[in-house]
Amino acid sequence: MDIKGLAAIVTGGGSGMGAETARYLAKAGAKVAVLDINKANVETVAKEIGGIGLECDVSSDASAKAAMEAAQKAHGPVRILMNCAGVAPAARVVGKEGPHDLGLFSKVIGVNLIGSFNMLRLAAAEMSTLEPLNDTGERGIIINTASVAAYEGQIGQAAYAASKGGIVGMTLPAARELSRFGIRVVTIAPGLIGTPMLLSMPKEVQDSLVATTLFPKRLGKPEEFAKLALHIIENAMINGETIRLDGAVRLAAK
Repeated sequence: MDIKGLAAIVTGGGSGMGAETARYLAKAGAKVAVLDINKANVETVAKEIGGIGLECDVSSDASAKAAMEAAQKAHGPVRILMNCAGVAPAARVVGKEGPHDLGLFSKVIGVNLIGSFNMLRLAAAEMSTLEPLNDTGERGIIINTASVAAYEGQIGQAAYAASKGGIVGMTLPAARELSRFGIRVVTIAPGLIGTPMLLSMPKEVQDSLVATTLFPKRLGKPEEFAKLALHIIENAMINGETIRLDGAVRLAAK
């Protein structure tokens, strides 16, 4: 798929991997709508790349629909959806204050898993009605963001790992169902990426995490995530797959 001129939506685009992906898509010629629950951040990124910034809670039906409509009005029908919105609070199943807060578990599932599906279903419904972009019948692509925690969740990551495991699990069935419309569904499972969330951790914690990475012995860069996303968009044979981007890291229990 040729990115130039296509309308793209990036959720979680106010910072980290989402913001960097929005920048790379804009450089490639896409018309980018940047969505994030943080209004100030999303407007800053949108202004930088010449796109539009929209405040959006991806876990809300009404908020997601409003953002989709605004994006379509500004740039035309979406052809590229990048699901990068997510939260990653840590809590033990049984901690010092008792059992894991059920509301917190629900929030993580709501934002990470339900939020990704919410945007996927709305984008797919819109894409399915569009004219094909090329002679293969391709109409659009949806890229979700999981995590290596979907496979090796650490202590304190029960909610996060469950949410990301759900994203991995829905990738193939969604790709199978949407193939008749010429819509691809792919997931990226990043490892230890140097986003503001990870870089806010103590240096000794960062070093201990990097120590488990085989090669290269460093944190991943948000631009490496963005580069992979662009390659997936342009390479039509990548479909129904979850791709680890992690330097062969395998997370320890803690």
